[in-house]
Amino acid sequence: MAAAAMEATASQRAGISSQELLQEMKAFISGIDPVHGHKLTVKDHARCGILLLRNLPPARGAVLEHLRGVFDEYVSGYIMDLNHEGGIGMGGGVGGRSGLDDVTQEIQGVLSEFVHSNPRAWAPLVSAWSIDLMGQLSNKYSGRHQVPHASSLNELLQLWMSCKAMRVLMEIYVQCLSSMISSCPDACVDALLDTSVQHSPHFDWVVAHIGSSFPNTIISRVLSCGLKDFCMHGASSVVDPLFPTLADKRVPKIASVVGILGHLATRHSDSIKQELLLMFHESLGASRDPQQHATVPFLLQLAAMSPMLLSTVSGELIESLKPPVLDQLHQHFAGLSRDDADNLVGLVVHLICQTGPGAYRILQFLVNTAMPASVITTPGLAVRDSVREACHRIIQLLLLNLQKLVYNRPSASLAELQPRAVPFFDELKGRVKDLCVETLRLQRKRHLWQHQLLGLLCVYCGQSCATEALCHLLTLAASPEELALAVQLYGGLAASVPGLLPATLRRCVARLHSSSLPEEQAARLLANLAALVQWEGPEEEVPAPVGARLAQALSCHARDLGQFLPHGHPRVAEAAALLLSTVPLPRALGPAQLAGLARSAVGQFLLALRRGRGAAASDCARLLIRLSCASPAALRSVLQQLVRSAAHPGSAGLFGGWAPGSERAQGPPPSTAGCASGDSLLDTNRKFGTAVNFGGSVWAVFHAGVIGWGLKPASTVTLPGPQEAMHNLYQLLSLVVRCGSGYPLAEPDPGLSRQGPPPINPEAAKAVAVALVEGLCPDVTNSELAWPPEDHARNTVERDLQIRNRFEENPLLFPLLQFVALGRPALCYCSVLLRGLLATLMAHWEASRHSLTTSSPWQLQASCSLVSCMGEGQLLPPVLSNMHEIFHLLTPFEVHLLLLSVWDYMKDNGPLPQKFTFDPEQGQFYRDFSRDGDISKYLNVLHSILHKNIGHLGHLCGRFQV
Repeated sequence: MAAAAMEATASQRAGISSQELLQEMKAFISGIDPVHGHKLTVKDHARCGILLLRNLPPARGAVLEHLRGVFDEYVSGYIMDLNHEGGIGMGGGVGGRSGLDDVTQEIQGVLSEFVHSNPRAWAPLVSAWSIDLMGQLSNKYSGRHQVPHASSLNELLQLWMSCKAMRVLMEIYVQCLSSMISSCPDACVDALLDTSVQHSPHFDWVVAHIGSSFPNTIISRVLSCGLKDFCMHGASSVVDPLFPTLADKRVPKIASVVGILGHLATRHSDSIKQELLLMFHESLGASRDPQQHATVPFLLQLAAMSPMLLSTVSGELIESLKPPVLDQLHQHFAGLSRDDADNLVGLVVHLICQTGPGAYRILQFLVNTAMPASVITTPGLAVRDSVREACHRIIQLLLLNLQKLVYNRPSASLAELQPRAVPFFDELKGRVKDLCVETLRLQRKRHLWQHQLLGLLCVYCGQSCATEALCHLLTLAASPEELALAVQLYGGLAASVPGLLPATLRRCVARLHSSSLPEEQAARLLANLAALVQWEGPEEEVPAPVGARLAQALSCHARDLGQFLPHGHPRVAEAAALLLSTVPLPRALGPAQLAGLARSAVGQFLLALRRGRGAAASDCARLLIRLSCASPAALRSVLQQLVRSAAHPGSAGLFGGWAPGSERAQGPPPSTAGCASGDSLLDTNRKFGTAVNFGGSVWAVFHAGVIGWGLKPASTVTLPGPQEAMHNLYQLLSLVVRCGSGYPLAEPDPGLSRQGPPPINPEAAKAVAVALVEGLCPDVTNSELAWPPEDHARNTVERDLQIRNRFEENPLLFPLLQFVALGRPALCYCSVLLRGLLATLMAHWEASRHSLTTSSPWQLQASCSLVSCMGEGQLLPPVLSNMHEIFHLLTPFEVHLLLLSVWDYMKDNGPLPQKFTFDPEQGQFYRDFSRDGDISKYLNVLHSILHKNIGHLGHLCGRFQV
C-alpha cells in the first residue's frame, strides 16, 4: 500500500514524457550524458537521480543509495577544507566541493516534499536512510586528524553541525520524526537505535542532538523500543548478576538505549526519572502482557549497565516502595523459577553495591523492612512475612558480596588503597556517625547487620574511617552492652588496620580538646575509656591485652587528659579523674607537668568531697597515689598540694571547722570570740559606706550591686554535717597516709588498727611539715629550729595567736601534725608551730580562772594532742610525753606548770634532726634520750603535782617513773 501511494504521488507530479524518463534512467545507470556522450559530473548525476526520484517511484531505492555518495563527496571535501584551513573555526562553515551545496539543498527539498505529502509512507523510509547515512559518515571520518575524539561530544557536535550536508541529513530526520510523533514514532526511533548499535560511539552526537530536540518523545520511545527488543531476545527474566554487561550481546539495542539516556541525563534527568518510575509502576498492574513482566528485569539491566541511571532513579524508587507496592512486587515475581529468582536477587544486590547517592536510604529501607514483625506495628504499614524474608535474604547477600569486594582485592596489603571502588561504601563514608547510632540501638538483628557493615566499611576506607567509627561508638555508648560493640569492632579491625588503637586515641583526645563534643558526651567518652582499661570481657569477645594496650596508649596522653580535671562540668572532671586513676603515668612527665596534674587532682578531690561524691573522691585519691609513686619529687609535690589546699581557710568547713559565710557559723570565728563585735578592720574598710566616694563614677555604680538587680546577694556556704565532716577528714588523712607510706591503692585492712600505723616515709613527712609551716607561717623559714627561752614568746605573740587560731578553725591540722610525728625526725621542721601552740596554751592556762581544765575543752584537747604528738615524734622523752594523760584531772594552773616544764626541756634539748639515728632493722629513725643527760630536773613539778593529788592520781604514779 505504501508503494502504491508513492506511485500515485509520483504520477500526479509527472511533468515529463516517457521517452525523456527512459533517457534519464539510462543516463543515471550508465553515468554518461546521452546528448554529448561525456561522463556526468557528480552534480549532474545527482540531479538525474533526483529527477528519477520525483517521477519514478520504483527507482527510489537505487536513487537513495546513489545519493549517499553525494553526501560522502560533500563530507570528504569538508574534511579536506578543514585540513587546509586549520580547524573548525577557520572557515569550516563554508567547506565542501563546488556546486554540491545546491544539490544537497535540492535533495532536502524533494525528500521534505515527499514526507510532507505522505508522511506515513515516506517518513519511515527517509528517516532510516538519513539516520543510517549520518552513522556511516560519522564512523568513516572519525579517524581523520581534524575530527575530535568521540568523547569530546560538544566539539564533535559543533564540527558536524557546521557541515551543511550533515545538517541537511539531520533536518530531514527531524522532519520525519516530527511528522510521525503524534501517530507512530516507533519506526523512526527503531532506526535511531539500530544505527546507534552499529556506529556508537561516533554516532553519539546525533543522539545527543535529536534527544535535546525531542526529549520526552525520545526518552519514552527509546525505553519502549528497548523493552520490546529485550522481550524479543528472550531476556525477560533470566539476568546473570555476575556478568550484567553480557546482556548487550544478547539484546543488541540495550547498549544503545543506555547510551542515549546517558547523553540526555545531563539536562533531562527529571524526565528520565519520571519515565522510568512510570514504567515501573505500570508494570505492576494486573495485565498479562509479557512486556509488563519483563519491565522490572529490563529496568534492572539498564541500571546495571548505567550507574548514572541507577543514581537517577534509586532515591525516589525506594521512597515509592510502600507496603502495597511491595506486595505487588511479590505477586509479580511469585511465579519465577528458583534460578531466575536467584539471578534477579543477585542483580539487585549488585545494583545496591553500585549505588552511590541514596545508599544510606536504601540500607535503612532494607533493614526496616527485614526487621522481625512487631505487635505495635501500625495497621497498613506492616509487610508480609514473605517480603520480610526476601529483604532479609537481600541483606545477607549484600553483606556477603560487600565482604568479597573488600577482602578479595588484588592489592598486596589490606592497608593499601583498593584499586576498585565500591560506590555503596563511598557514599556511606560520610554517614559513619549515623551507622554508629543505628548500631547502638541494639534492636535484635538490626544492630548485628549494621555492626557487620560498619566493620566492612572501616576495612574498605582504611584507618581514618575506622578511627572515626570507634570514636563515635566510644562517645555514644551508654551501657556495657553498647560499649562491647566498640570492643568487638576493634577486635575485628585490629589485624586489618595497623596502628588503629593509637590513632583512635589521638582522634578522641583531639575531639575532646576541640570543644566539638557536648559536655555529656565528653564525660561519657572519658568514662568509657576508663571502663575499657578495666575491661574483663570473655576472651572470645575481647582480645586479652586490650585493656593493657589501651592503658599504655592512653599514658602518652596523660598530660592532655589532665587538662580536664579542672573542667567546669562535674561529670567531665570526674570522668577524667576516673580515667587517669586507671592509666599508668608516663615517666617522661616533667616536674612542671607533675605539679600541674597534682594541683588539678587535689582541687578535684576536695571539690568531690564538698559535693559529697565519694566515688569521684576515691578516683582522685587513686590518681594522687599514682602520682606520688612516680618519683620522690612527685611525692613531695602531691603532699604539699594536699596540705596547702586542705589547710587553706576556705577548706576548713569541709572538715568540720569554721568557714566565713557558712550557715552553721552563728557568730564570730573562735579566734575572735573575745572581741566585742567580731568584725575585722579589713572587713569594715571593705564596706561600701566607708569606701572613697568617686563622685558617681563607674567604680561606684557596681560596688554594691547592679542597677535593676538590687544589692549583691550575701554569699553563704553550706557546710557538711558532723558525720560527713568526719568522713571527709578520714578520706583526706587516709590519702595522706597512703601517699606517705606507699600503701596499696586498695582500702586498708581493718585489722591493721591492731598492728599499729603503717610506717611513714620520712621524706613524705618532711614534705607535709614544710607545707604546714609555709601555709600557716609563710614568713618563717625552716632554719628556725632551735627552741628559744620562754621570754622570747613575748616577741612572737601575734604570730603565735595566728597559729593557734588556724589550728582552732581547722580540725585537720592536728591530725596532719600527728602524721608528721610518725615520720621521725620530720616533726623538727614544725618547731615554729609547736612553739606557737605551746606558748598560747601556756598563756591560756595561766590566765584561766576556772577550777577545772574541762571548762576549756578545745584548749584541753589541743594541749593533750600537742604533748602526745611531740612524744610520738620523740621530741620529748616517754615520761614527759605521758603527762597529757592526766591533764583532764588537773587545774588550769597545774597544766600551765607542766607545759612550762615541757618548754624548759625543749629549750635545753632543741628539736634538731641531727639527734636522730637510723635503725636499719626497724627501718626508721629513733632518738637516744640517754645522750641528753638526766631528765629528773624536768620532772620535779610533775612529781610535786602527783604528790599533791595522790588521792586520785596515785594509781598513775608508775607511768611517770624514769
